[in-house]
Amino acid sequence: MTVVEGLRLSSPNQVDPLAVVGQLPGRTIESHELEIGPHAVIRAFSVIYLGSRIGSHLETGHGAVIREQNRIGDHLSIWNHSTIDYGCVIGNNVRIHTGVYVAQFTTIENDAFLAPGVMIANDRHPVCRDCLQGPTIKRGARIGINATLLPGIVIGENALVGAGSVVTKDVPAGMVVAGNPARVKGDVEELDRRVRERFH
Repeated sequence: MTVVEGLRLSSPNQVDPLAVVGQLPGRTIESHELEIGPHAVIRAFSVIYLGSRIGSHLETGHGAVIREQNRIGDHLSIWNHSTIDYGCVIGNNVRIHTGVYVAQFTTIENDAFLAPGVMIANDRHPVCRDCLQGPTIKRGARIGINATLLPGIVIGENALVGAGSVVTKDVPAGMVVAGNPARVKGDVEELDRRVRERFH
């Protein structure tokens, strides 16, 4: 790996020689410092831009992209060919599966999970650079495969978004939503209880 000015990569770490750590952004930003905590595993063809702060135990799949001006906690897992665009705030123990797009100015709180193919939008009036606002995904929320989250919505704590849903408005904490547009179908505790009964 080429040593880049502004990069602070704590040891120990595992960085594949084909990863790019410290890519220069095409945008003008205030700081080009990139800080990555210890125990990172950065796989081949991942690209991490200068200008972000990332905690410990980062793990990337092949081809993952993390843009500039992000604030990311510990134990982020971002898998193959997923992108975190710039200006996001991401908590601890967040898992982002394969083929996910996290739009600029999205907030993802601790322990959230995004399944493969989740698409996050941030522009109510494309292309309006002055009104970008990504969703807020609260602590412990789970977003199902191929779901789409529209700009500015809030996914409540421990909520569950069903596969293929298009979420156009806020999701209450602890609720299951599904469909296009997504509507409340029940609560997570009851769903979890039924699953436990079925498999035990």
